[in-house]
Amino acid sequence: GFYHYKDKLSNKAADQNTMPASTPAGKMISVHGDDALSEKLVQTLKRLNYPHQQIVDSSWTGLQINDAQLRLSNGLPASYWGGDVAVFDWPVSGEENIALAWSISSTSSKQWQKDAEIWLSMLGFIPKKIADTPALVVARTIAMLINEAADVVQQGVCTAAAVDAAMKLGVNYPKGPFEWLADWNAQSVIEVLDNLDHYYRGERYRASPWLRHLVWRESKT
Repeated sequence: GFYHYKDKLSNKAADQNTMPASTPAGKMISVHGDDALSEKLVQTLKRLNYPHQQIVDSSWTGLQINDAQLRLSNGLPASYWGGDVAVFDWPVSGEENIALAWSISSTSSKQWQKDAEIWLSMLGFIPKKIADTPALVVARTIAMLINEAADVVQQGVCTAAAVDAAMKLGVNYPKGPFEWLADWNAQSVIEVLDNLDHYYRGERYRASPWLRHLVWRESKT
């Protein structure tokens, strides 16, 4: 049979009566990064009327409240960073109120463990806490799909357009692997794969040479 989960996934944590202890008076709120996601965070904070600054040349994407951080996953577990750090998954859909996996550093304070989830809710997500796993769920899955698709193209099996068409028409994916790659970038995908490879070891997460060559080509233009 069929079941509709819309009511079960309501974003209750964003209720105005549930506000994180770290908002916002007396706190420095910073948006890190210069991409579509960081721009979405900026627009959300403006809508919430939260004073903030943007650090466009940061090495990571996400939100910082004083020393606490909400970081977009780059393949490393939250506990790698230590302190008050939460890592959230790749939000592949631009829609509001989508489920989003996240994890918390084992060294985070109890207060940040509560506040991180509330911040994610206020930013328009439905946070789903999972174990502190490298690359969480979506980042790992999408990076692996892109990587396999890159190998297929490199081996001359078919074109990138054909891969996208096959995955959308044959498997009913909302986007093809190379369309997801265009939404992010090859460097981010390789970073996730390399961090997974470093964590687990073995050949499973070996980044495709096709992706590495793409990064090199882009760096020369």
